[in-house]
Amino acid sequence: MRQKIDKRTWYFGLGFLVLGLLLGWMFFGGASGAPETGEGTDLAHTHGEEGEDTIWTCAMHPQIRMNEPGQCPICGMDLIPLKEGGGATVSIKEIQMTEAAIQLANVQTTVVQRAEPTKEIHLPGKVKAEETAVGDITARFPGRVERLYVNFTGQEVKKGQLLASIYSPDLITAQKELQVAGRLRETNPSFYESAVRKLKLWNISDAQIRRIASGGKLQDNLNIYATQSGTVVAKNVNVGEYVSEGQPLFQVTGLGNLWVLFDAYESDLPWIEVGDEVRFTVPSIPEETFLSRVTFIDPVINPGTRAASVRTEVKNANGKLKPDMFAQGVLQSELDVSASALMIPRTAVLWTGKRAVVYVKNPAFEQPTFEFREVELGPEAGGVYVVNSGLKAGEEVVTNGVFQVDAAAQLQGKVSMMNPNADPGAAGGAMAGMPGMDMPGTEANLSQTSTSKFVEGDAVDLRNQVPAAFKKQLNEVVDAYLMLKEALVEADEKETAKYSTALLAALNKVDDKLLKGDAKAFWEEKKSFLFQHTKLCKEANTIEGKRENFIFLSQPLIKIVEAFGARQTLYVDFCPMAKGGEGAYWLSEAKEIQNPFMAAKMRTCGEVKDVIKP
Repeated sequence: MRQKIDKRTWYFGLGFLVLGLLLGWMFFGGASGAPETGEGTDLAHTHGEEGEDTIWTCAMHPQIRMNEPGQCPICGMDLIPLKEGGGATVSIKEIQMTEAAIQLANVQTTVVQRAEPTKEIHLPGKVKAEETAVGDITARFPGRVERLYVNFTGQEVKKGQLLASIYSPDLITAQKELQVAGRLRETNPSFYESAVRKLKLWNISDAQIRRIASGGKLQDNLNIYATQSGTVVAKNVNVGEYVSEGQPLFQVTGLGNLWVLFDAYESDLPWIEVGDEVRFTVPSIPEETFLSRVTFIDPVINPGTRAASVRTEVKNANGKLKPDMFAQGVLQSELDVSASALMIPRTAVLWTGKRAVVYVKNPAFEQPTFEFREVELGPEAGGVYVVNSGLKAGEEVVTNGVFQVDAAAQLQGKVSMMNPNADPGAAGGAMAGMPGMDMPGTEANLSQTSTSKFVEGDAVDLRNQVPAAFKKQLNEVVDAYLMLKEALVEADEKETAKYSTALLAALNKVDDKLLKGDAKAFWEEKKSFLFQHTKLCKEANTIEGKRENFIFLSQPLIKIVEAFGARQTLYVDFCPMAKGGEGAYWLSEAKEIQNPFMAAKMRTCGEVKDVIKP
């Protein structure tokens, strides 16, 4: 009985197996010709996903496309599957990055918020005596100084105080004329009035005139009195010295109220108004802050410093402030915009000509996705910009690593700062269009825009079109640049601050009107980015910040020097490790490499890429 049941079970099992094989062949075998067993099918599917169908890419260099896993030929990182998000995007204006790429590029975002925009303006200045309180005491007649009652500068005097006594033969003659005119007063009144007027102009009192006219004793010496209270800041005579009419004897200045004259750059002038409060300190009293108010803004710009004088007034009751002291002022200015405006950090903005662009994080995707967006900006308020349009409160914008995000978009043929009209099929050729010296997001790519009349990569030689006066100004710019480069090599904060300021000052002295034709067009094309990053370099508070902007300002300056020439041989150096491995170029006057971007142990990192002959 048991054997019979086993045979039946065996037949049923065999029947189900045959049916299963038949169904498997119908659904899988006839469609693909894959191996018959289920195990073989699974293996083939896995191989197809990670072998033939999967594209492998680099998190930091998405232009790399490989058919099998390995290492990036540029940076040596392990390749990742493209299906995991290594560059997959939703639209031509959006770029997706892996978490690994986000971390390596140190990409950070900031929420767009509303705030009351204010700007802090730093103003260098000098304490001056109030001009309206300065009085000169002069000799009203010629004579010899018989006696001085004020013997040194700095002495305090009161109004009416006796300062000096002068012997004058002309005074004796004038007194005799008065006495004679007094006797003829009835018959010749005009003669008498003329004699009296003469003595009054010499500061002789009415009482003295009446006494002299009545036949009193003639006065040999004339006393000089202080016409105002204050401090004697100048003593111009000595005892026994002869003086002429109108010669200054003393200068007396009131120091109870003083002026502080500050220098304000052109870009800061729109935010300074009469009545604004300026707080300042002086080196001799660093722990004390003084308060002054703007009373006058010079309507004329100083052509040498490119700054206007801003006059403030301060009370000096305790006498701590002295004329010609140096002062450092700070003015908090409220910008002329709505009380609550959208604000974004300055580091979030990429500039290309008149266009300002940002990268906005798209929260609809789990994988980090950033949208390229043009914005309209208002005035700059310190380290932030006022946003007129293009953003909404609560959106997140990239504020750190924005150049890396834009570089990834460029390499994939996406819409980017330098490629606003991207071709979706141009990703494979994005890298080929970038010259060796050009870094993503730098000015070197500005000349690739459709508005440029100069073709990137072609040699531009405009030396014969540049006048000697302009070359001299350009040489001063190059000199300041080279000094800044040396300061960055040494990582000297004081020197980098000094020479970044000097570089901006040298650029401000360059006269565009000296150029014409192609030379002027070439300069106009390069100067905007050059000025922008030179100013950012000056304003950066850290060596790292100055180095980053030195990278960007070097690009246009290299091309300008190549086109216009320089008075000495210059070397174009390159370091492939600078700026997180993107590489950076700079100018040097020595053939030996001195890297301005690396620590002391790696100063010699780099190579000479080109030589610019004088």
